[in-house]
Amino acid sequence: MDAAAFVLLALIFVIAALYSSVGQAGGSGYLAAMALMGMAPAAMKPTALCLNIVVALIATARFSRAGYFSWRLFWPFALGSIPFSFVGGLLALPSPVYKGLVGVLLLFASAMLVRKSEKPGEDDDSPSTIRVAVPTGLTIGGVIGLLSGMIGIGGGIFLSPVVLLRGWAGARQSSGLAAPFILVNSIAALAGHYLATGYIPAPAPLWAAAAAVGGLIGAGLGSRALSPVAIRRILALVLLIAAVKLIVPA
Repeated sequence: MDAAAFVLLALIFVIAALYSSVGQAGGSGYLAAMALMGMAPAAMKPTALCLNIVVALIATARFSRAGYFSWRLFWPFALGSIPFSFVGGLLALPSPVYKGLVGVLLLFASAMLVRKSEKPGEDDDSPSTIRVAVPTGLTIGGVIGLLSGMIGIGGGIFLSPVVLLRGWAGARQSSGLAAPFILVNSIAALAGHYLATGYIPAPAPLWAAAAAVGGLIGAGLGSRALSPVAIRRILALVLLIAAVKLIVPA
């Protein structure tokens, strides 16, 4: 294994650990790492989706076992997102202008989460009793699914800030929602991509193993050890990193 391949493995491990601690799978981080290492664009999207599936599966199991998964909160978003994620997987990578706009939105979400984390008494992790209106969940899920499918991420990085800022769930429960949301979206998007191209990079299993180890560590910390305020701040950092990588050309 050459130095570049080893560095990529290390980056995948660190990204998986960081993102999974807040119920994310790391799609935007993997895309940034692969671009940094000079990977061909054709390989980046399917690789990120494969890694998303591995880490999101681990995070889903950990947060669900810890009691932070709500089916009634999850299903409207998922039902709206899955078909659009599949369609997004069929489509080409969006333009640099679109990446810049998404980056600006992530910067805004990051700032809002930092502001919210400074306010005491807003981190209730008890099970949510709020029912999101089905049309609202379907619409939000559909928009996120299409965008995430096009760029090769699971969409949790967009859904978590929406859920937190609207007060639909606490910090850990939003992580317990994001992980399965990413899982179903990534599976749908990868299916669409494979149908369109028939291509998945040969080293994907090795990269998936590194992501799995990082995901096990990160999800374990996020589901039990980290405080809700810490989860908010880590998610804000994750959003900031993703925004910079989208805005600044690789």
